[in-house]
Amino acid sequence: MRFGLLMKVLSRNKISWNPRTAGRILFLLQSSVWSSIFAALENFRYESKFKNLSCTPDPVFIIGHWRTGTSLLFKLMSLDDQFTAPTLFQVAEPDSLLTSHSYYKPIMKALVNGTRPMDNVIMGVDEPQEDEYAIYRLTGNSPLEQLVFPERDAYFLQRWIDNMAPTEINGTSEKKLKVFFTKIQFHKNGKILSKNPFHSFRIRQLRDQFPNARFIRIHRHPYNVVPSTINMWNILQRENTLNVNIHEHKVYEICRVMSILNERIAGDTISLSREVYTEIRFEDLEKDPLKTLKQVYSDLGLAFSEGLEAKIIEFAGLNRNFKKNCFVISEKDKVLVFSELREYMKKYSYS
Repeated sequence: MRFGLLMKVLSRNKISWNPRTAGRILFLLQSSVWSSIFAALENFRYESKFKNLSCTPDPVFIIGHWRTGTSLLFKLMSLDDQFTAPTLFQVAEPDSLLTSHSYYKPIMKALVNGTRPMDNVIMGVDEPQEDEYAIYRLTGNSPLEQLVFPERDAYFLQRWIDNMAPTEINGTSEKKLKVFFTKIQFHKNGKILSKNPFHSFRIRQLRDQFPNARFIRIHRHPYNVVPSTINMWNILQRENTLNVNIHEHKVYEICRVMSILNERIAGDTISLSREVYTEIRFEDLEKDPLKTLKQVYSDLGLAFSEGLEAKIIEFAGLNRNFKKNCFVISEKDKVLVFSELREYMKKYSYS
């Protein structure tokens, strides 16, 4: 995040000063100085070139609740040469991704090496990454802020939903997202592919921005989604928080937000045709990725090439022994999940 924007974010939030948070803030401050320098250089070099450019109006958005398999679907579709998807580096340096690439990439390669902290998914600077991180760094406006500065007695997503404006992405945020997509396409031409669970709440706004956009919703059995989501948020909060108001996420909180997300997607897609919006089960994608993706492409009218088929087969072979996290959910929690998500489980035949 640029220095001025970072200072605004820090000044409006409560910080708990201790050696850990002080170290994190010092790192953020020095990073923001470099980000500001590279951003200014990028504007100087490329601003005139972008005046007459715009991203294509037909991106494909992967939506759905966290831990439902959005990352797997994103990775598989990013193998397709017709798409260009944001990378970890690009969402980390969205203001200067064209200019700072050669400077930052060697450093990031040394620092980012292994798997994500909440699962065994490979992390790498050129691996596809969701664009919410770019949105926050570009605008200073994202629910991620409430994860970094948590409140002990509140689930940050519930707080965001309760306070969310109907047209959250507009004005500056809309312009910044489009510029970000344009830069990505300038770096590598192709149809934009975006994976971002937060976009599940922004379907109408995204359709206003991108009239020809398509959406893919992936869903999964909530007995797996709920405990996995709790684990993810607890880890990400611990690794990023700048105060001591650690919030212990609870089953009923995750269920409540998941229920709201399901209702929002259903309401915002009810009038969309199958050529614009389609749904898949994670269980089907995991069992037979090739068959499932061919159906997705057929629904959305996308070309499915022999080259993509070969890449998917190769990917499936290389990841045949991939070990997912396994979580045990108690019978008491199963009753709670079923009570909160009864309609969702009935709709998608989860028992």
